[in-house]
Amino acid sequence: MDKHIISFEGATISQDKKVVLREVSFSLVEGDFVYLIGRTGTGKSSLLKTLYGDLKLREGKGKVVDCDLLKLRDRHIPDLRRQLGIVFQDFQLLSDRSVERNLDFVLRATGWKSADKRKDRINEVLGAVGLEDKLKFFPHELSGGEQQRIAISRALLNKPKLILADEPTGNLDPITSEEVMKLLHEINQQGTTILMATHDFGLISKFPKRTLMCENQQVVEIKQKS
Repeated sequence: MDKHIISFEGATISQDKKVVLREVSFSLVEGDFVYLIGRTGTGKSSLLKTLYGDLKLREGKGKVVDCDLLKLRDRHIPDLRRQLGIVFQDFQLLSDRSVERNLDFVLRATGWKSADKRKDRINEVLGAVGLEDKLKFFPHELSGGEQQRIAISRALLNKPKLILADEPTGNLDPITSEEVMKLLHEINQQGTTILMATHDFGLISKFPKRTLMCENQQVVEIKQKS
């Protein structure tokens, strides 16, 4: 039986004491690649924030990588996030540090003591995104596509079971967006589960996968055209 990486049952997603999504029920199993679509303000980001502990789940059932979101306490959040890779639209790289130091910062913060092991892991993830030659570059010296690939390499550092990607192509041109999508699909084919929020229907049609839609305070599955 496939192992559930994400599961919701009758969950209510709220932000600023306002209900954003009701009766959320869906699941992802290991190795899934699922899109989360919907207009701005329909709850895509709130759902992702609930999954990585930025918003609290108050009602219903919710689990992510064996963590019960209803019982999640602040002290548990670092452990949860070590099992997740999170990719944002605006990259969120530290502008005053090189690529190497951006990645090293994350490894040190998540308990990697050995400098040699950190260096090896940094080289490994940069190789995975094709940017091993950008080790000493600063974010402002990189293109938008390169910065997003660095952000994806950062998400891979702790070998996550799940990557949550919130509009990862939102600030990129169409060609670069396709390159980032191909990279995410390669990562998925190696076994990492991915849930990606997007409003780019062109990309979805080029890279079709299971699709969930946030609409009218609900999450519904979009049936694939055969």
